[in-house]
Amino acid sequence: MPRLFIGLAAILLVGCGSGTKPVDPTDALMARYAGDVPGASLLVLKDGRPIVRRGYGMANLEDGDKATPATNYRLASVSKQFTAAAILLLAEHGRLDLDDPVRRWLPSLPETTSTVTLRQLLTHTGGLVDYEDLIPPGTTAQVSDDDVLRMLSATPKTYFAPGSAYRYSNSGYVLLGLVVERASGIGLPSYLKQRIFQPLHMDHTLLYEHGKGPEVANRAYGYSEEHGRWTRTDQSVTSATRGDGGIYSSIDDLARWDAALYDDRLLSAASRRLAFSPHVKITGEPYQASYGYGWRITGDTLWHSGESIGFRNVIVRWPKQHLTVILLSNRNDPEPYRTALAIAQPYLH
Repeated sequence: MPRLFIGLAAILLVGCGSGTKPVDPTDALMARYAGDVPGASLLVLKDGRPIVRRGYGMANLEDGDKATPATNYRLASVSKQFTAAAILLLAEHGRLDLDDPVRRWLPSLPETTSTVTLRQLLTHTGGLVDYEDLIPPGTTAQVSDDDVLRMLSATPKTYFAPGSAYRYSNSGYVLLGLVVERASGIGLPSYLKQRIFQPLHMDHTLLYEHGKGPEVANRAYGYSEEHGRWTRTDQSVTSATRGDGGIYSSIDDLARWDAALYDDRLLSAASRRLAFSPHVKITGEPYQASYGYGWRITGDTLWHSGESIGFRNVIVRWPKQHLTVILLSNRNDPEPYRTALAIAQPYLH
């Protein structure tokens, strides 16, 4: 039996043996998030209905705000599926082609990237250098998308020939966000709001831009445990980039996103098929998966995690069983993917 389930069984037996009410299995798995510590919001959807919808712990330690289903977390790389959806929507409307070279839209990029396509950026097969490795030592100001474009434009190096390998690339998704702006003629936050968030009534979801507004309502702030104490670590030098991780949302709004992925209300069947198809095998990670467009694919699951300083999130979908688990947390640990899988077990058949 996996260690996670042995631990859960022990917790449940202790509760029953003491004569107290048995511990809820989900609450047992979420115990680390409970109390006066940085917390989490958890949603389990089965056949479109919320089976579990709970907040644990705190969204803001300094102000004493509890985490709730309406708390908005920085999604980090869970944002990538929205950037991918924006590209697919623009392709549906003939504003771009997935096989466009990225230099068609961002001509300042070096000649070494001349054959990199939007499709390859979607699947992390473009070979672009990680922008995190290009940030000058000692940088304290947050890096913007334009900064990323400038750094990549001055860097002729690539990791491999486009389409020949897989390497997870935040750089690629920052560029895709910029392509959305060039192809649509409006800013990325406005495009996501007008074409995705508003139509789906994700009324509290936004691509956050510090200093430009609007501010995030019901905002969770990120924390990291250092020397046995929780320290606010909400922002870093790389927390201002957008297409790779800048969206804030709640489990309630993500329920609307999940529902839209089952039908044509947002993306066509052809676009959803592209997003959810295994285009490339993921390498260099401690799990077996392929990559679609903003989604990892493992067996019958579609999923993606998101990690930013002080945030760890995951969405896991079992479309054939109409089951989804979403776990958003404002802390650097634990990693939530396996917790989400364990929470799903009672609802799988």
